[in-house]
Formats: sequence, C-alpha cells, structure tokens
Amino acid sequence: MDFDRLVTVMRRLALEAGDRIMEIYNAPDFEVKTKSDASPVTEADEAADALISEGLAEAFPALPLVTEEQAASHAQTASTFLIVDPLDGTKEFVQRRGDFTVNIAYVENGVPLRGVVYAPAKGRLFYTLADGRSIEEQGPVFDKETPGTQTPIMVSMPDNRALMVVASKSHRDQATDDYIARYAVKDMTSAGSSLKFCLVATGEADLYPRLGRTMEWDTAAGDAVLRGAGGEMVRFEDHSPFTYGKEGFANPFFIAFAPGVLLVK
Repeated sequence: MDFDRLVTVMRRLALEAGDRIMEIYNAPDFEVKTKSDASPVTEADEAADALISEGLAEAFPALPLVTEEQAASHAQTASTFLIVDPLDGTKEFVQRRGDFTVNIAYVENGVPLRGVVYAPAKGRLFYTLADGRSIEEQGPVFDKETPGTQTPIMVSMPDNRALMVVASKSHRDQATDDYIARYAVKDMTSAGSSLKFCLVATGEADLYPRLGRTMEWDTAAGDAVLRGAGGEMVRFEDHSPFTYGKEGFANPFFIAFAPGVLLVK
C-alpha cells in the first residue's frame, strides 16, 4: 500500500463529504428515514456515502470496501479492506448538536493502520500520517489539496487517582456508569460519534468504555487515530486485542484508553 497516496485520498474525500453534509445540515429542513434496525438515516448519510465510495473505488479498485450505508458490503469476508461510516452520529446530526463525524479507515490483516476522523460542524480534523503517527490538522477551514498546520497528538500520562473519562452522549446506560464507578474519576465528559476516540488520542480524556452495540465502521477510523497517538483499544470482557474483519463486521464491547490507565476487570 502506498500510504502517502492513501492518506491524501482519504483526507480529501473526508473533507469533500464534510462539505456536502454541512450543506444539508445548514438547510432549513432535511429528510430523516428509519433503517431496518430502527436507526435513523438522512440524505446527508447517503450523499456522503456515494461521494466517498466512488472516490475510494476509483483510487483503490482492488481493495474491498465496507460501508455502513451499503448492506451488500456487510456480507463480505476480508481481513484487509477499506471501511467507511460516512456520517457517524446521525442522531447528533438530526438534533443539530454538531458531534458527528466522517470516518474512513484502512484495515490490514485485521488492524486499522490508517484513518481519518473529520468533525465538520466542529472544525476538527484528525488523521494518521503515512508513517502511522496521528495528528490534528488545525482548522476550522481546510484546503482539500494542501494540508495546513499539523499538530502531533499523543495520549495522556494519566493519574489513576484522578482520571478523565469520556462516554457516549446518546448511548449511556447503567452498565457503563457502573463500570466507570470502579475508577477514581476526576471528571467526565460526553461526546458523540468517533470524537470520543479522538479525545483520548489528544489526551483530553484517559478512558472511553463502550458497553453497547457498535459496528466496525463506527470504530475503525477512531481506533486508527488512537493507535497512532499511542493509545490502545481492547475487548471489554478479557482485555484481549481488538481486531477487525469479524463476521458481519459487528463489534464486542470494548475499552479505549491511554496505556497508563490501570484497567479493572
């Protein structure tokens, strides 16, 4: 894989998709439909998906492509592939809360090696460079062809007596709260979509547990950014490595964290 070209293409497509999403977001109204699993989908999801899918297929025709909005792609079996969530945080989008992201990732042999997470309403852009290190590009305006100032990001050196925890804005439950209560928590914050991974990657949070249903397209890009910043993601039940290319691309519960956090079982 030519990682320089991969990162260039993923970054550009994420920005182009973000522009299209914001056009719809800023319109007086937009259509919201319900998918078979009862989750919402908007014209922004579909427009961003079409744009990204076309761009990736043109640039990397030999690579399998898995995307949330194309059910047929979920039947594939692959360990090396591109995976897309064109609009992660649709509930945040519908409620106009801004915590939604464009997510594109490259998985090789089950590991998300490169990824981009773009939050267009917040003007925040995170991605892995060709060498695997993660950066946040300074916004809020981004040139599609020429990257701006890139600031390296790194996970925190956490104080286990005073942890900063980030949790889901739309999917908090009692089990998650009970698990968090087992730590010495200094403060908590809520965030939508894959921004939670990025907050751990930048050191704005130390720990992000998810005891709920997710799919690989929800996590791959954020996981890649987290790994490139020195962070880790493990399965919740036994703290074993978290891998991709699972049957149906469904995830188990997980914990994303800065390595200095002493995980409890």
